Order: sequence, then structure tokens, then C-alpha cells
Amino acid sequence: MESANDLKDKTAKGLLWGMANNGATQLLNIVFGIILARLLSQEDYGLASELAIFSAIAAALQESGFISALTNRKNATHEDYNSVFWFNISMSALLYVILWFSAPLIVRFFGDSELLWLSRYAFLGFFFASFSITPRAILFKQMRVKEQAIIGVIALIISGAVGITMALLGMSYWSIVTQAMIYVTVVSILSWKYSGFCPSFHFSFQPIKEMFGFSCKLLITNILNCINNKLFTLVFGYFYTKNMVGTYDQADKWNKMGSQLITGMVQGVAQPMFVQVGDDPERLQRVFRKMLRFTCFVAFPAMFGLALVAKEFIVIAVGEKWLSSAEMMQLLCIAGAFMPITALYFNFLISRGRSDVYMWNIISQGLVILGLLVAVKKFGWVWNFSLFTFHFSLSDVRLMVVCYVVVYILWLFIWHAFLKREIHLGFLKAIKDLLPFALIAAATMILTYFLTRGIENIYLLLVVRVLMAAVIYVVAMWLSGAKIFKECIGYLRKK
Repeated sequence: MESANDLKDKTAKGLLWGMANNGATQLLNIVFGIILARLLSQEDYGLASELAIFSAIAAALQESGFISALTNRKNATHEDYNSVFWFNISMSALLYVILWFSAPLIVRFFGDSELLWLSRYAFLGFFFASFSITPRAILFKQMRVKEQAIIGVIALIISGAVGITMALLGMSYWSIVTQAMIYVTVVSILSWKYSGFCPSFHFSFQPIKEMFGFSCKLLITNILNCINNKLFTLVFGYFYTKNMVGTYDQADKWNKMGSQLITGMVQGVAQPMFVQVGDDPERLQRVFRKMLRFTCFVAFPAMFGLALVAKEFIVIAVGEKWLSSAEMMQLLCIAGAFMPITALYFNFLISRGRSDVYMWNIISQGLVILGLLVAVKKFGWVWNFSLFTFHFSLSDVRLMVVCYVVVYILWLFIWHAFLKREIHLGFLKAIKDLLPFALIAAATMILTYFLTRGIENIYLLLVVRVLMAAVIYVVAMWLSGAKIFKECIGYLRKK
């Protein structure tokens, strides 16, 4: 076990590199996303999005939870890594064959004949990705966030350039699918380079058997997570049009870019850090609370701020044809603020070997959300209500998104109930850590909205809102004496 100071320094460096990595990643995603969204249509994105859930489920099956299992393994050997490598390759080859023959069923479900060969081409991506699983597990376990950052940025630049070139050549939705395939291929190549992993042809099932009890629960959970993340794509694709799928996909894409900036930073260090802390409940509680405060300090202003400027950002970035995505994006950003916090909770539970808790939470959450979506569609509710000078009209589509947001936020209490059993952290202490940042961030955005709503120029409005919100939030943090804020400033100055 590392000393407290060594672990603290490694975690801080991991978070710093994670922030740099995710910041650069999301910046590149924004640039490439803007260009592609201007070149392509809602229908193009809708077609590509309809396939995403199948690729995601296949990716979860190929990985089978072994990255987390290897991270939790105290003294992982070359035999462990080698066994996982060959298992992943074999599983991926089998899955690709199954999906190849399943393509006609996918066409029948969505009613789009273009999906036949597009799906068979797209599914090659997850097979190429299988070669990177073991090298990525090594980098993740060793908390080598710097190397992961370099890999991600290089892969994005190359894949983005290919995608844009194909879109300019008029290759429509093929450019989106190819971009994703090039990305995972480059990640695989560079992960091998940085990890130094060299497989051998000696294969043993014993490590797989030893880890499978833990990893199988993560496998089930990851599959259900994929379904949960793509519930709207399935529902909209089945009941509505490709245009609606594309509209939602655009809103969800920008929301995920924002939330992933913080989630990726937290996930890059959370599980290995908690594993290295050990089994001391008091120390674990201190470390978790500090990570919770840091996550809230960053997540709430970032995501509430993105909701504040959603309309201006969408119009400026990708054009007025995507304006219908902005309202969905505003709602999704509220849930997006809680995604990094939820990720912190389930990473802690995974580090304690509680993959069963993670699994049943995701199953229950998905069933509740699906039930609400079906109920809204069946009864066709439309809500109209007013609050002060604001007037709201919720169609069944928007009401579905609202239901998802509410369930996602309330589920945090359930996550905490399980965490409390592990380290005896009371609800009030967690709320004390979380609520001040949420309230200050919300107040900051509300104040910024009212101070800037008279600005008519959309470009000026976006810039002023971003700068004003940032200044108000920083001043509020300073005046409130937030310890985590001062520690972050101190660390950055030292570096």
C-alpha cells in the first residue's frame, strides 16, 4: 500500500492529467462535431445512432468487466493479462459473426434498409477495439493517465480528420461510422505501444475462472448501462422518425461531451485510488468525501453553465437546423451534472468488490426509466404550466426526458444508501458536501441569465454569459471559503 502523501500526489497528478486529457478530448470533439453536424443531416446521425447500441453491447460483452477485475486484483501476473487478452479476442470474433447474421433483424426493427451493410461495416469497430482491452487495463491499473491522454488525443485527431474528409466527399453516414472505427483502431495500436504488453500463446482458463464471479456482474451491468444510455434512441427509433432520433442524438452528444469531461477525469483515478487506500473505513470516508467535494465543485458549474448557453451554442456551432436539440440538451445537462457524482459512487463500490450492488442498481434504474417512457408514450401526456414569466409546454417527448432527469437525480440517494453500508458516511454529511456547490452554481446561472437576457447579439451573448458565470462562480467560491477551491488553486500554483 502506498503512503498517504504518495497516493495523494499520484491522485492529484491523475486528476490534473485527466482534466487535460478530457479537456483536449472534448475540445477536439466539439471542433469535429461542429464540422460534421454542419455537413451532415439529422437523418445521417439518426442512422448511425440506431447502430450505436448494438456496438456498445458488443463492446461490453468483449470486455466482460475484466478491466475492473484486473484493477482489483492485488498482484496481477502476466498470465492473468494474457488470459484476458485471448478471451477478449475470441469473444469479439464470435460476436462479430453473430451480429453479421443479425443485420437483417436490425433492418426489420428500425425499418431502414440502409442499415444492412452499414451495420456489418460498423461492427468491425468493436472487434478492432478488443485488441486494446488488456493494454488499457495495464495503463488504468497503474494510473498512467498521461499516456492515456496522449493516446486519446492522437486517436481523435486522426479519426476526426478521416471523418471530415469522408463527409466532404459526400459519404454521409458512412463518415460517422468510419470515424468511430478509426478511433478505436488507433487507440488499440497506441495502447500496445505505451503499455509494453506482449502476449504469449500459452493460455490458461484459471485466471478467467477466478475473476469471472466479479466480472460477470460488471458485464451484465455494462450491457444494461448501454441499453439505459440508448433507451431514447430505441424508443424514438421505434415510435418516431429518424429525424427525431438525430435531434435527440445531437442533444445527448453535446451533453455527454460536457459531463464526460468531468466523469472521465474522475473515473481515471477513482477505482485504482480506492483500491490502494486499503480497508480503513475512516480513511476511505475522508478520501471519498474529498473526491465528492472536488467532483461537485467542477461538475455543477460546468453542466449548469452548459445548460445556460445551450441555445446560443447550438445555433452558433451547428446551425439553426439543430435548434430543436437545444431544449432537450438543457434538460439533459441537469442530469449531466450528476453523472460524474454517480460515477464516483459506483467506482467506489466496484473497488470494494460490490459489483453486485452496481448491477442491481443499474437494472432497477433502467426498468424504472423504461416504465416511465412507455407510460408517457401510451397515455400521450402533454403538460402546460407557467412559472413567473416562464411558460412551459411539455410534449410527450420532452416529458420523457424530464422523467429520465428526475429519476437519475433521485437515484443518487439509493447509491448513497449502499455506500453508507461500506464506510458509514451519513446522508447529511454527503448533502453537506454536495448541496453548497449545487446551490451556488444554480444561483450563478440564474443571476447570469437575468443580467444578460437583454443582449440581442447571439455571439456576444454566448461570450458574456460564459465569462460572467465563470467570474461570479469563482468569486462566490472565494467568499464562501470553499476549502477544495483553495486547495486546487494552491496545487496549480505549485505546479
